[in-house]
Amino acid sequence: MTSPLDPHTKSYSHINGTTGELLDRLAVSELCKGWPVYRDASEWANYRSLFTEDGTVWTTWSGARHVDDFISISKAGKEAGVFIMHRECGTLAELAAPEHGRAVGKMKATITHRFTFPESQFDVDCDCRFIFFCEKQAGTGAWKAKYVKLFYDKDKVVPVDGCTAPRFAPDELAKYPEGYRYLAAAQARLGYEIDVGLPTPHNNELWERMYGEMEKWLDGKQIDLFWEKQT
Repeated sequence: MTSPLDPHTKSYSHINGTTGELLDRLAVSELCKGWPVYRDASEWANYRSLFTEDGTVWTTWSGARHVDDFISISKAGKEAGVFIMHRECGTLAELAAPEHGRAVGKMKATITHRFTFPESQFDVDCDCRFIFFCEKQAGTGAWKAKYVKLFYDKDKVVPVDGCTAPRFAPDELAKYPEGYRYLAAAQARLGYEIDVGLPTPHNNELWERMYGEMEKWLDGKQIDLFWEKQT
C-alpha cells in the first residue's frame, strides 16, 4: 500500500487558477490521454506527435527507449502477436511557473497484457500512474512530452475463462518488484528483459526519487531519470 505521507514537498498549479492555467492543464491532460488512445489503436503518427524530438519512454519490457525506437519495437511486438491495452482511469496536470514552460501530467491507468500460454489464456492487469514530463514548445505554444515514466502500484492475474490461471513459482516471482511482479514474470516468459528499476509503492527510495525528479522538473532544474536498474 502507499504511504499516508504526502510525497510532494510543495504545491504547483493543479486546480482552478487563471484561464491560461486551465487551458494549459487541459492541453497537458489531453496529451497524456493520447497514449492509450493512439498506441492501442496503432495510430503511430498521432502517437509520435505527443513527444518532443528527443522524447524517451520507459516500460517494464522495453526499459528506457527513444520514442522512435519504442514505436519500432511496439510494431514488431504487435506483428508477433503481443496484445497490450490501456484503460485510462483519470488524468490531472501540474504546471510550473510560466517562465519554465514545463508541466507534469499524471495519468492513472490499468495496463492489460493478454497472454496465451499452453496451459491457459489470461490477462495481467497492472494499475499504474503514467508520469509525463512535458515542455511547452517555443513559438507554437504546443505541449509535448520529453519523458514518460511510470509508478507501478499493483498487478493481478485475470483468467480469460474465469477458471484457469497460470502457475508462477515463488523464485520466479521473487526476481521482480512487488507492484508489477506478475506482469514482469509473464513478460519474461516471452523473452523480454525486464527493467526491475521502476518505482513502486514498495520501494521508498525509488518512490521518493521519482517525486523529487518531478519537483525538480517543475522548478526548471535539470533532472535525471536514467538511474541504474535495481537487483
